[in-house]
Amino acid sequence: MDASPARRTTLRTAAALGSCCLLLAVSGCSALGGGTAEDTSTGAARAAAVPMSATDLQNQYQKVIKDVLPSVVQIQASSDLGSGVVYDGDGHIVTNAHVVGNEKTFRVTTANNEEPLTATLVYSYPEQDLAVIRLDKVPDGLKAASFGDTEKVQVGQITLAMGSPLGLSSSVTEGIVSATGRTVSENREGGGTGATIPNMVQTSAAINPGNSGGALVDLDGRVVGIPTLAASDPDLGGSAAPGIGFAIPASMVRTVADQIIKQGKVTDSGRAALGITGRTVVDVNYQPAGVAVVNVRPGGAADKAGIRAGDIITKVGADDITTITSLAVSLAPDRPGQRTTVTYSRDGVRRTVDVTLSEQ
Repeated sequence: MDASPARRTTLRTAAALGSCCLLLAVSGCSALGGGTAEDTSTGAARAAAVPMSATDLQNQYQKVIKDVLPSVVQIQASSDLGSGVVYDGDGHIVTNAHVVGNEKTFRVTTANNEEPLTATLVYSYPEQDLAVIRLDKVPDGLKAASFGDTEKVQVGQITLAMGSPLGLSSSVTEGIVSATGRTVSENREGGGTGATIPNMVQTSAAINPGNSGGALVDLDGRVVGIPTLAASDPDLGGSAAPGIGFAIPASMVRTVADQIIKQGKVTDSGRAALGITGRTVVDVNYQPAGVAVVNVRPGGAADKAGIRAGDIITKVGADDITTITSLAVSLAPDRPGQRTTVTYSRDGVRRTVDVTLSEQ
């Protein structure tokens, strides 16, 4: 992911991140009695064109915070701290896989309970950096969040990030949607899962350790993403790049969480794969030069296309493949059943085959 034309950034998983955004709805006045349909339409259009005042905008912020913040919780593992979002009235909470790590039990602090509650892991899905835990006892007044439609998120929409950055529970920051459809890869350093995640929402809302797993919310009070990543710049010593954070889209959150809650695991990832285990190889100058196939899953896409262990993949479609991460990034936007081409070398001979992608 290039944050700017001149400087390439790497992404790191913060122990917590958060932010969200969506368009602010402007309410207008309706025509009073006696007006015609044309008068009503003209009046509504004129009212809609009047900018919202600062007081109105502030009131909208406060309403959203009041409505949504009770659905955002703090999650404490043995040594890590993160955030989560109440998914339903049965005590299910969605968060990041890197927040739960290898833990099975947690302490959860909700907005209405000063004393932490206990929770148990339902399932963790590191491939998408999502997990679901469940409260052992559901407290009175537990409020589930409302999840929005990520497809309707637009660049420039106002965002509110809710979570527990640096252990400061029930914190809120503000920004905008900076971009949509980003594909980013987590580093394993610092507790990341190493996942490559497509269709991320980029936001300028402040993302700090402890926000991970929290809520990215629009001004209609709907969660449009789960804050997960902050960008870091190696030229700045690996410190966080201000104003560049990423959230898993709400549509993917719902897809994964619904499967975990109903089936106890993810059975349909919706993500494409070649069906191989690979490793990065280097050339004579010690530069990354492709992905060597270590194992081929029987019946998978590569197997059906005739790709074998020992082959070195150098291209997928129009994308050059130099590392295992670049292979994951190339496949991330694709869907199972989609057709593409794979270029590889075998015994020094370059070959290209058509491949129908399987499921991860």
